[in-house]
Amino acid sequence: MYIKELNINQEGGYMEKVIEVKNLYKLYRVGDEVVRALDGVDFNIYKGEFCAIVGTSGSGKSTLLNMLAGLEKPTKGEVIISGEHIEKKNEEELVKFRRDNVGFIFQSFHLLGTMNAVENVALPLSFRGVPKDVRLKKADKMLDLVNLGKHKKHMPNQMSGGQQQRVGVARALVVEPKIIFADEPTGNLDSHTSEEVMELMQQVVREQKKTLVMVTHDNHLATYADRVFHIRDGKIIKIEDHRSGCEHTEDRDKAISGNMNPGDTEYLKR
Repeated sequence: MYIKELNINQEGGYMEKVIEVKNLYKLYRVGDEVVRALDGVDFNIYKGEFCAIVGTSGSGKSTLLNMLAGLEKPTKGEVIISGEHIEKKNEEELVKFRRDNVGFIFQSFHLLGTMNAVENVALPLSFRGVPKDVRLKKADKMLDLVNLGKHKKHMPNQMSGGQQQRVGVARALVVEPKIIFADEPTGNLDSHTSEEVMELMQQVVREQKKTLVMVTHDNHLATYADRVFHIRDGKIIKIEDHRSGCEHTEDRDKAISGNMNPGDTEYLKR
């Protein structure tokens, strides 16, 4: 039986853990060298939080997002989402888990050019067997939520990049997910449009009480998040809490050396 673990926030209310990451490693073998894409990562994310994972190319941020979404298996460690061990699920179970619990926002929008905005937003519901009239009604509502009421019948090539990404946000929301994962959601947008999309994502978290985890290389955009996890060389080196103004830096020795035994590289052979 899953027992919800709660933490107390600064206002004295309770925060429910949605994501738990424990001692997470991802190792790759490149020739004779072992590359640690993730090197002993630990953190929790709570319901209704907007969290950003920030790092440069090769820092491990995309690998970490893939682990959280169940798109890759860890070499060692645990990823627990709403009490379910993601790392223990097979591919069929993971597909069902993502379908029922997760929404995705992509850098490249991934809208179907042959479908208008409403049809693109409704598409994930078709995979769930939702009747057409019901899914179009829900999609219509989501487009109103992201301020695209006048663009519902527009095709992707009739919309700006910012409008297309708003469609992407609506598509992520239409399945009523527990968690939204956003992978460089403003990577193809100009700075002004990026700010608008970030404000929209903030609004979604506040008003819809969603948990949103975003990966970005942009430190400025990360300031929109409640908490920021800075990752370098596969390790979380600093966590900033923008709500409290607090900053936590990992112990330098631990951050440099990690805590994985040499024998753990045997996981690579499995």
